[in-house]
Amino acid sequence: MPMIAISRFEHFFRAAAGLDVDKSDLKRYSDFINRKLYDMLVVAEAAAKSNRRDIIEFWDLPITKGLQENMHDFRDLNEELDLAPILTELRALPPLDLSLSEETESRLSAVAGGLSMVLGKAFTIVYPTLKNPASEQWERLTRLFNLLL
Repeated sequence: MPMIAISRFEHFFRAAAGLDVDKSDLKRYSDFINRKLYDMLVVAEAAAKSNRRDIIEFWDLPITKGLQENMHDFRDLNEELDLAPILTELRALPPLDLSLSEETESRLSAVAGGLSMVLGKAFTIVYPTLKNPASEQWERLTRLFNLLL
């Protein structure tokens, strides 16, 4: 399974949310982003189908105002977080019935970046004094996001 660079991952979470993450958190993070992107694509596929299109456009993705703002925050943070390995993992999940437009595919890394910002901020909201997330905290936040996305 391809992984993003550990040092970039650690630096991103330190800059974005003041969290100290390590190699053991990388798999949880990767799984989280991969799953949430896939969930969003499933919803986008339903939107495209309901509009009788055979391709998923970017506007089909269920991007909330908060996620959109965090996509901008991710861009403005100007941190290098190579999300290409995570996006490659999407291909290992069950295939969608519809294809992604070029724009949708090219902008998935921005969505993943926004989700990364939201995740980091969520840790600090739910656990204000947290410095290094443990398995239980990852699990709780994943469950919370499963309710929302």
